[in-house]
Amino acid sequence: MRTFDFAPLYRSVVGFDRLANLLEAAATETAPAGYPPYNIERTAENEYRIEIAVAGFRPDELNVEVKENLLTVQGRKAANDETRHFLHRGLAERNFERRFQLADYVVVTDANLQDGVLQIALKRELPEALKPRRIEIGTASQPLIEGEAADKAA
Repeated sequence: MRTFDFAPLYRSVVGFDRLANLLEAAATETAPAGYPPYNIERTAENEYRIEIAVAGFRPDELNVEVKENLLTVQGRKAANDETRHFLHRGLAERNFERRFQLADYVVVTDANLQDGVLQIALKRELPEALKPRRIEIGTASQPLIEGEAADKAA
């Protein structure tokens, strides 16, 4: 496994902390890329759902956390009973950690476990200041000269 020292990079990226964190996270990714499998679905214009196959995990063995636009889903399986003897073991039942980089203004609204699938609902909520707004167009009236305005007022 390779390790990279990003300390020199941090000195030159003032104000770009998020970008530097993304680079570091990508370089230190150690989890297998295919486990557990997942889907990302767009359910409405600004709503999304992530579905992760977590068969065999109970809700208390799963952790969903958001920090700095990074959604982390962890599964920590309780210690197995060593008295069980398998003839074939095809169910992974191993610990995992999946990370999803969220866009700005995307928030997690709900998480449910049903039929071995963890469903995480996401919603994009733009602040009012960033939403497009319609500007009414008026007509330009004749500018008044100060002297004329005083005569009209009298």
